[in-house]
Amino acid sequence: QVQLVESGGGSVQAGGSLRLSCVASGYTHSQYCMGWFRQAPGKEREGVAGITSGGTSSYSESVKGRFTISRDNAKNTLALQMNSLKPEDTAMYYCAVFLDGWVLAGGRCRSSGTSGRNYWGQGTQVTVSS
Repeated sequence: QVQLVESGGGSVQAGGSLRLSCVASGYTHSQYCMGWFRQAPGKEREGVAGITSGGTSSYSESVKGRFTISRDNAKNTLALQMNSLKPEDTAMYYCAVFLDGWVLAGGRCRSSGTSGRNYWGQGTQVTVSS
């Protein structure tokens, strides 16, 4: 059973930093895409950043230059370093892993093909005050 557990959310003032972490378990795929998504109240979920098992990363335009995604394959962990935070970054942040068919573009992993599967964590709240 694939499980993802996020941590590291919290409340900060604008201009501050937070680091999110995600521990993944329950799969042994050597190729995958992992990503961070966020959803603010009343808005659609959006991709923030994604990274492949090969190390290719992609960011949404709204966070490029401020956020850095990284992963540790040996520890099955994913991280998101968020700097220069803005009030508009306030959202619930989710970690997700995409297996058996995926693409990475525009900071977002997407399932592809008939066998593509994706799994999600429960989310961690990030609140940025002005």
